[in-house]
Amino acid sequence: MSENNNQSDSVVQNPRVTSEGCSVLLDINDGDRLVFARLSTGAKLKIGNKNVSLQPLIGCSFGSLFRVESGSGGSCLSRYNPNVEGNNVQENNECESKDESRDNRALVDDNKAQSLTGEDIDAMRREGATGDEIVEALIANSATFETKTLLSQEKYRIKKQKKYAPKVLLRRPFSRSICEAYFKKYPDRTGFLRVDTLSLLLSMANVSANSNVLVVDMVKGLLTGAVAERMGGIGYVCSTYVGPTPFPIDIVKIFNFSNDICKSILRSSLDELSPTQNGYSEASSQLEDSSIVEASLNDQTETPVAPENGISDILLDDATPQGTKTCKTVKAGERAPKEVIKLWKENGFSSLIIAAPDVDTWSLVKDLMPLLSNSAPFAIYHQYLQPLATCMHNLQLGKMAIGLQITEPWLREYQVLPSRTHPCMQMSAFGGYILSGIKICSS
Repeated sequence: MSENNNQSDSVVQNPRVTSEGCSVLLDINDGDRLVFARLSTGAKLKIGNKNVSLQPLIGCSFGSLFRVESGSGGSCLSRYNPNVEGNNVQENNECESKDESRDNRALVDDNKAQSLTGEDIDAMRREGATGDEIVEALIANSATFETKTLLSQEKYRIKKQKKYAPKVLLRRPFSRSICEAYFKKYPDRTGFLRVDTLSLLLSMANVSANSNVLVVDMVKGLLTGAVAERMGGIGYVCSTYVGPTPFPIDIVKIFNFSNDICKSILRSSLDELSPTQNGYSEASSQLEDSSIVEASLNDQTETPVAPENGISDILLDDATPQGTKTCKTVKAGERAPKEVIKLWKENGFSSLIIAAPDVDTWSLVKDLMPLLSNSAPFAIYHQYLQPLATCMHNLQLGKMAIGLQITEPWLREYQVLPSRTHPCMQMSAFGGYILSGIKICSS
């Protein structure tokens, strides 16, 4: 009987297929706009000047491609298969050698080449014309399209398709996609943490299953979610903080974690983890709970402003419409029980990762190093070099760690196209710095 229940749970919580209530990352027009959304029957998204329902996305596999189409009931998302249009690439390359004499030097952008007016396009939409039909009509009524080179024709076609037939790619939110989305639009919210820097943090800290990882996360929960995703629910992730109020980890909600992984994410203040602290302070627990409630009330009183182009950082729990039944799930970031804290104090943490750009690095590391077990690796991220250099110098003077090194990540993205493979023209030139090492017994 238990095996049947486990099989039914695996079917319902298939990580490769969307379901009602799960979070998704919508990639609109090949990265022009990135939107986080929670799927429900009443959820809607504005693409251009059209409001489309997200209900067709429920039950589809991640990686599916959709296109905005106009129907009798208004605009809607329909499945789109790009394989048919992708077979002409080789033919275009063969024909390009025949059009070497064609160039764009005689073209003048005076807005007189297109004979199709806006009223004609609106009339085609009222008659039920699809986006592809409108694009073909624009190409047929363009007086300069045939005189352009094949590359210019392809650019013109893609530009019109993005406007009249926008595409929506259904992406699964995981560490890489979430980090890339935030770094592209709002890098300051995650401390300018780049995806290659995040992978180096996990690798240098030796994050794996059956580990007890101590995390100081001041990047909205991106680091905590990445560590928990790699551990897979086997072990514990302790998100610690200084003071009475825990650091917010709202991004963890976007990962679609199972209950097992959510149970492995715990929080505990630095005072409770300190070896000098004996017992479980009930007064501090009440103070923390009251501060969390006050912070949540302040967040609810603020009026959210949805950006026109970018990431919609809406609290996904509040986006569920009324009338939908939500099952009770385990909340990530619950307070660590006394037994687990006692175990951490006795054995120490197996690794430490810090991403706290708003706190003095050395003062934080000085309090956290005694919590690690001997030979435990650690990795510290900061946007600037000087705080890590100061911390490294103090660790060397105190003989607290070995193998200390400061690493500057470097990343280059390439455009890979036929006869047009080269580094991208606009790249990120800076990814912060990482201080890594291994803790030793200083006595």
